Formats: sequence, structure tokens, C-alpha cells
Amino acid sequence: MIRAAIFDLDGTLVDSNDLHAEAWQETFRHFGKDIPYRELRQQIGKGGDQYLPVFLNPAEIREFGDELNTFRSELFKKEYLDRVQAFPKVKELLERVRRGGKRIALASSGNAKEIAHYVEITGIGDLVDASTTKSEVRHSKPEPDVFLAVLNQLHLPPDEAIVIGDTPFDVQAAKKSQMQTIALLCGGFSEDELRASGAVAIYRDVSDLLASHPRSPLA
Repeated sequence: MIRAAIFDLDGTLVDSNDLHAEAWQETFRHFGKDIPYRELRQQIGKGGDQYLPVFLNPAEIREFGDELNTFRSELFKKEYLDRVQAFPKVKELLERVRRGGKRIALASSGNAKEIAHYVEITGIGDLVDASTTKSEVRHSKPEPDVFLAVLNQLHLPPDEAIVIGDTPFDVQAAKKSQMQTIALLCGGFSEDELRASGAVAIYRDVSDLLASHPRSPLA
């Protein structure tokens, strides 16, 4: 029996994935690395600890990886964060989940300041029972750390929770945590990619999942 729904934020509840990719591209250019946007966009959903090794070699990570990560975080906060918008019907979906007797948690590869802003713009603070960000764990997605941490907060086994995310990395991290994932297409990844990663159901976006709630794995 499903007792909790664990939501990703970036690309799932808020429209931020393209902005994150733009911030990464600007950051890499600042450090002399011209990486195509398409390649950067395909890795969105990972935290910096998993993102940087895709584009930097070990020597570069040792030399300026921490500085680059800090630069990107500050850049996103100053230039991009206020441009993030909530997807429609986020609060309504979470309220519907709560009316169904399920607890709600947030598990994100974003940092704590970004997540606090997203919770504010979606208006879901009073609906959340537990939350974890990459700031509180050793590894970000696609490693399972954020999901295992939030399961521990909820005091639930994996088979009593389900994940709602938008990237293959959400699905992969959930699988490593022995949880199933409902995937949303609003994060910009294809249905084929999400299904190949192991998503058990796929919906267009939050509004579609809300409309389909009675027939969805959430019910």
C-alpha cells in the first residue's frame, strides 16, 4: 500500500530545467569551457557532484571544480532563480494526494536555498511532511541518497512510497532505492527515455497527473 508520495522539484513542480542548463553553459564559458547546450541539457537532473565529472576530467575537477560549482550556484541565485515559475496545479495536486491519506515529501538534487524558493512560489509549505536536498546528503541523483534520506524521515519502507519525477536520473535513483516512479514529460525528457529508465507511468505534466489521479498509481 502506498502511504507517501515523494516529489522531485526542478522540472517536476517548477519550470527550471532550461534555466539550469543556461546557467551551467554560462558558468563553463566563464571557466574557458565551451560545451554545447544540448549536451548540458541532457544531464540536467543531476547535482553538481554528478554533473561535473561528465564535462571535466579529474585534474580539472581538482583544480577548479569547487570554484566552478560555487560560481554556478551564485550565478543561478542572482540571475536565474527569480525567473523560475511553478507549473500549473501544483498545490491542487498535492492537496489531492493529501486528501487521499498519503504523506508528501520532497527530494531534490538542488540546494537548500533553491528548494526553499520553489516551496514558496508553489505555496506547498504546509503540505510537506519531509524534505531532503543535495546539501544534506553525500551524493545527488542518480545516486539514491536523497530518496533514502527522506524515507528515513518518513519512517517508511520503500514499497510504501512512490516517486514523482521528470528525469531519467530521478527514475534511476528511485530504482536504487527500490521505489517506483511516475514520470512527467514537462522536464523536457522524452517518453522513451523515461520508460527505458523504468518509469511505471508517464504523464504530460502536473495538470495531467491531477486530472488522471483516480486512474494513476498515486490512487
